[in-house]
Amino acid sequence: MSEIQTDGGPRPVPERALVVCAHPDDVDFGAGGTVAALTAAGTTVSYCLATSGEAGSDHLTIAAEELRLLREAEQTAAARRLGVDDLTFLGFPDGRLEPTVALRGGITAAIRRSRPDLVICQSPERLLERIFASHPDHLAAGEATLCAVYPDSRNPRSFPEQVAGGLAPHTVPEVWLMAHPEPDLRIDVTDTFARKIDALRAHESQTGHRDDLESMVRGWLAAGAAAGGFPEGRLAESFKVITTG
Repeated sequence: MSEIQTDGGPRPVPERALVVCAHPDDVDFGAGGTVAALTAAGTTVSYCLATSGEAGSDHLTIAAEELRLLREAEQTAAARRLGVDDLTFLGFPDGRLEPTVALRGGITAAIRRSRPDLVICQSPERLLERIFASHPDHLAAGEATLCAVYPDSRNPRSFPEQVAGGLAPHTVPEVWLMAHPEPDLRIDVTDTFARKIDALRAHESQTGHRDDLESMVRGWLAAGAAAGGFPEGRLAESFKVITTG
């Protein structure tokens, strides 16, 4: 079985993974290098985006509907650069996301459809040292995803209309939380860093005006690698592991 490199040594990759995030570009900022490493090692990765980011570009003057279409196209292009071509946009309102039963149902359907061995999502706990990683929509998406993982997606009595429609219950054995205040897993993404930056640059509406993008992201990942005990010069994305199986 193929492996990825972590601060705990080589780790076998899952057969299937699902990444759930609030907005287009969240996955690429938080886990783009890890996604690239997983797909390179043979994992089939799917995305589920709770919103389409239509409220997230205060420097642009285009209408919300135009921005929605643009950001969905940018996320689709970014995903392809990391080896992902299965994306679901749930269409909840950007900037007003809440961990409602409806959102849990949308994420549950994505889990039951893709049947992942691993879910990667945002943390429902704030990271006070880097507050913009803890946008309210991120917190809501993280909370709803954990609810969808347990108990919703595995419980045939949760959203029984999905089961009747052919989406059988599914148990996710493990979740990795992005931007958690107490990470305990760090993935070496040194070799996939360029692909992560390439994916981020596909989000032209969000990153096209940032000359400091690569240096900023490199600084974050260098700090993550140092915290994980990697040698100087390595880069790592950080996660909190939740065993849910």
